Amino acid sequence: MAPRGHGGRTGAGCARVAAGPADHHAHRRASGGPVRPPSRLPGAVVGLAGLLACASLVWTLWHGVTEGRAALAFGVLIALGELARWGSGGDREPAPLGAAGALSYALLGENAGHATHHGVLQVLAVVVAAALVGAVPNVALGRGPTLDQMARRVLTVGFAAACFQPLYNAGKFGEWVGHGPYFPFVIVALLVLTALCDAVLAAVTAHARTRWPFGPLLREELRAMLGIGSAVCASGAVMALAVAVAGLWALPVFSLPLLLTQLSFRRYAAVRATYRQTIASLARATEIAGYTPQGHAHRVAGLSRAVGRDLGLCESDLTVLEHAALMHDIGQLSLVDPVPEGATAALSEAEQRRIALLGGAVVRQTGVDAAVAVVVERQADPYREQPLTARIVRTANAYDEMARGEGPSGALDGPLKALERLRLATGHDYQPEVVESLARVLSRDGLTHGLTSRRAG
Repeated sequence: MAPRGHGGRTGAGCARVAAGPADHHAHRRASGGPVRPPSRLPGAVVGLAGLLACASLVWTLWHGVTEGRAALAFGVLIALGELARWGSGGDREPAPLGAAGALSYALLGENAGHATHHGVLQVLAVVVAAALVGAVPNVALGRGPTLDQMARRVLTVGFAAACFQPLYNAGKFGEWVGHGPYFPFVIVALLVLTALCDAVLAAVTAHARTRWPFGPLLREELRAMLGIGSAVCASGAVMALAVAVAGLWALPVFSLPLLLTQLSFRRYAAVRATYRQTIASLARATEIAGYTPQGHAHRVAGLSRAVGRDLGLCESDLTVLEHAALMHDIGQLSLVDPVPEGATAALSEAEQRRIALLGGAVVRQTGVDAAVAVVVERQADPYREQPLTARIVRTANAYDEMARGEGPSGALDGPLKALERLRLATGHDYQPEVVESLARVLSRDGLTHGLTSRRAG
């Protein structure tokens, strides 16, 4: 549903003042001009991990494997963990059993009371070789690990091994804390540092690829560590300590709880996937009935999520935002005759509010999160009275409608004129910060081209 009024002038001079670097990049993007190239940091991270992996494999092949039984047992555990991965999609750790096995091998100092002597390079070699073996079937099925995931695994395990193995083999831990009740706290502290390293690495890589704000990305990674990440770290610590006392037979015993946890998470992920598919199907109802153009809801959802990410919303708010954007037009099903192109700006304020409230009521009856219904039913309110998520959906929806309507046959000046009209209406209809965030998203991600090409197609 289009928000009330695309007009609302604040003066051309104000629009020009508000147009900063983001508008400049959006113009260059839309006109086909050069834009800032993506950061090379993700490639550098993958390259560093690749060098470490190759060096460790060559070193281990040259010098031979120390304590082969332990290396084989942990290698089999890591490979099985990779085989049992639940996909390469949005899960933070799609192979928790393999990650826990890798961390436990990196922090292994004894095997059934006998000191081990494998070093950092052998740890990396075993982890890399086992992960590659376990990834082959998944790669064949199209769900194998990405280069970023493999690089993070190598670097985080290398960090843990580098913090533990040299000091333990030199006897420093024995001098500092001994091998009594304080030693497990050392293991836990090292795992916490490793988890922080992994979170920072993931956030830095994501920031370099997407240009999303680093702070919210890091917060999301740290929140994820409280879920499956904490289970991985705890299992890694328990397995390392158990093998030190009971030997390699402790591996299958203490890996079973994490495997059961992984199965539970897999079912939960399947339920969430079905839930989102249901919402997407409901969103298509207005398109099938001819009330809104094809793909409008998904375009608005994509823009809304990108803007929300740019503004630093947390993952739970992004999910609400995406679902609300998908279903924001569902109230139009109450209209007797469809509004041309689904743009309801010409309707009265009372009619717009009636459609919004009806849409919210429909959403509530579907069993979707009540926060989604709130965003939908408040689309017709003045933006200063709306929650931020509703302001974002309102702006993204208006942009999609304006950009479709501007220019002959989807000319490239459509998105630019749409942004200009949004800026002119920031005094009454749209929040200025949200409009500027939308401009940054369009400039950074090239979404102006995607929207225009969809219309031309």
